[in-house]
Amino acid sequence: MAIQAVMFDFSGTLFRLEHRQSWFTDLVDDDGTPLDADEQAELMRRMTAPVTLTVDLDAEHRDAWERRDLDPVLHHKAYLEILRQSGVPGTEQAEALYRRLVDPAEWTPYPDTADVLKQLAASGVKVGVLSNIAFDIRPAFTARGLDASVDEFVLSCEVGHVKPDPAIFRILVERLGAPADRTLMIGDHTDADGGARDIGCEFALVEPLPTAERPDGLRAALREHGAL
Repeated sequence: MAIQAVMFDFSGTLFRLEHRQSWFTDLVDDDGTPLDADEQAELMRRMTAPVTLTVDLDAEHRDAWERRDLDPVLHHKAYLEILRQSGVPGTEQAEALYRRLVDPAEWTPYPDTADVLKQLAASGVKVGVLSNIAFDIRPAFTARGLDASVDEFVLSCEVGHVKPDPAIFRILVERLGAPADRTLMIGDHTDADGGARDIGCEFALVEPLPTAERPDGLRAALREHGAL
């Protein structure tokens, strides 16, 4: 059956937080040594890992981590502890990096993001963005004129559910007004995003590669499912 609606994950799917050298210019470890390229890359991975916990947390911070995408305060608390354990000893340095993480202007769209959103909207396919996230990502779309191509945004911190809870997928499917079996979910995590299959949606996996290394991942996923 023809796809009538497409739901997209945000991080690692439509946009990616890319490594920028300028962020680490004055960053040093506990010994005062500047972080090398590998350490910087690992910090970026830990800041953007959608599901996998990358450090050992005490009970208080583990609770914050598990509920981070429901509450901005808990999100901030969890990530500052992760940065501390990852070799960012200064609170000021950790806060500066955290601000990068939650600033939509710092996120880079994949090369085919704009085109596929506009083409879907122009063809009459409903478009939704569904994200486990604790900050508002809409400005990332508005700044690039892409908000007009998205019919609905469903963010975990606003609806009180996180993927793969079927409830969060149902919310967006109902808002888009298309049957679940004619809705495609595209995301970068089999378990979290693939949870859409539990309510009858189709699912397509894309790899959360650097944007320069994935020029047409979204387009390929849509074509595979006959949605473009």
